[in-house]
Amino acid sequence: MLNIQRPRRNRKSAAIRALVEETKVTTDDLLFPLFLIDGVNQKVEVTSMPNIYRYSLDLMLKEIEACLKLGVKAFDVFPAVEDSFKDKTATKSYDANFFYLRALREIKKQFPEACIMTDVAMDPYSSDGHDGLVKDGKILNDETLEILGKMALAQAETGIDIVGPSDMMDGRVGYIREVLDANGFTDVSIMSYTAKYASAFYNPFRDALDSAPKFGDKKTYQMNPANKSEALIEAELDFMEGADFLMVKPALAYLDIIQLLKQNFNLPIAAYNVSGEYAMVKAAAQKGWLDGDRVMKETLLSMKRAGADIILTYFAKEFAQQVK
Repeated sequence: MLNIQRPRRNRKSAAIRALVEETKVTTDDLLFPLFLIDGVNQKVEVTSMPNIYRYSLDLMLKEIEACLKLGVKAFDVFPAVEDSFKDKTATKSYDANFFYLRALREIKKQFPEACIMTDVAMDPYSSDGHDGLVKDGKILNDETLEILGKMALAQAETGIDIVGPSDMMDGRVGYIREVLDANGFTDVSIMSYTAKYASAFYNPFRDALDSAPKFGDKKTYQMNPANKSEALIEAELDFMEGADFLMVKPALAYLDIIQLLKQNFNLPIAAYNVSGEYAMVKAAAQKGWLDGDRVMKETLLSMKRAGADIILTYFAKEFAQQVK
């Protein structure tokens, strides 16, 4: 039988493979999470995340400058808060004189061209370690919204570009949008953690911020990993409430959810390549079990291929160095 169709013809050389390549990841797709600590000249490696550090502001400014030169232009800054500053109502999260908000102002002053995203949730500042207000062992939804609104407004006042509600409280996108708009911050975007699952892939991140819950777990507000259709409900709510981006977190074990949201919503879809996904690749590469560079690129490519327009990843700088 005559074999007319031979797909291998389109794979026969590197030049032809490049011509027909369907999916490409570039530094324009990447958003680099960074960890901020108080102090001066501080650079502390996260033990469970090789080559990822907590920086004091002076060194974070240098890190951002280096990344900008490599083509990484977007950064998500998370605060690592000492326990002495934590309380049940996360009051430091909207204290304009606290080191996180002071640092955000300086970052935007030094690098106005950079896109700076922030995290809106109580857990970095909460003595309970939960994303919402705790009372009698329960995480209260509506009472948390007022705190999140104050936090988002304080962050917007520093000049940042995007707030990222990661708390998974019902109605928080609409509440934050109203607060921002009422105070003249109509240009500040919201990247909603839309489908954030109660995942086992977050532990290294909690090591970085020392933000693990002091009791129980987060299953009453983060999504059940078994559920897919529920992501459409969350996405529809966030879309209607004014989100500018919809995020899926984690990414690698939830590629089907990324594709589902991409197919159903005309908003940019973000994928968070989380700390545990990063740590697995690094650990296996250190053991010599995997080619870390190739796996990094293949992993990011899978997220882009699934439909992610934006990828939050701890590989951002490393990827940029390689493609440079």
